[in-house]
Amino acid sequence: MIRQRLKMPGLIVLAFASLTGIWTGCQKDPMNNLSIDETRLYITNYDTTAQFSSYKTFSIVDSVALVSNTQGYNRELTPADQELIQKIISLMEARGYTLVDKSQNPDLAINVTKVSNLYTGVSVYPGYWDNPLYGYWDPFYWGYYGYSYYFPPTYTFYQVSQTYYTIDMLDLKNAANNNNQIKVIWNAQIRGEAVDDPSAVDTEIQAVFDQSPYLKAS
Repeated sequence: MIRQRLKMPGLIVLAFASLTGIWTGCQKDPMNNLSIDETRLYITNYDTTAQFSSYKTFSIVDSVALVSNTQGYNRELTPADQELIQKIISLMEARGYTLVDKSQNPDLAINVTKVSNLYTGVSVYPGYWDNPLYGYWDPFYWGYYGYSYYFPPTYTFYQVSQTYYTIDMLDLKNAANNNNQIKVIWNAQIRGEAVDDPSAVDTEIQAVFDQSPYLKAS
């Protein structure tokens, strides 16, 4: 059974959590009144059948997987990535887990991925009579009976940029007992504005661990 927990610093983000980007043109940006911290969204999921206290050792990737629709798949290690990995190590050790090399058969493996996608598009708003936002005006007021108004459609171009981190904890200890399948027993997503800012990742990782008190070796 998978259980999910979600947390955001600004409750108002709930109203806009489904927004995938910022519209340009004459559209209002509902995120303008939020601080960068208030745009952050922390989501954690865990397997309720996992006995987290039964794991003692862990290993973590030495770089971050980058998945992007403009840059393809790659691995990178930016200052923010380094800070993020180090913070995970620090908090895992504080919870009683021991960091070991991947060659030492760790009980847990931790993957870190950064998804960075860019989308562009165009929205077409219908003409006057098809758009209730324009209200209603009598076309015959001026005496031109038999005529109708023409209101050309309008176009709005937009660009959506999305960057977020996802962290996956894998159960290597019991892989042989799960039909040679490696289960993800914990996952965290960090979404919002400027999540890859080096000055922010410390707080971000702290937040997802604070949401996961069950992550402890003893």
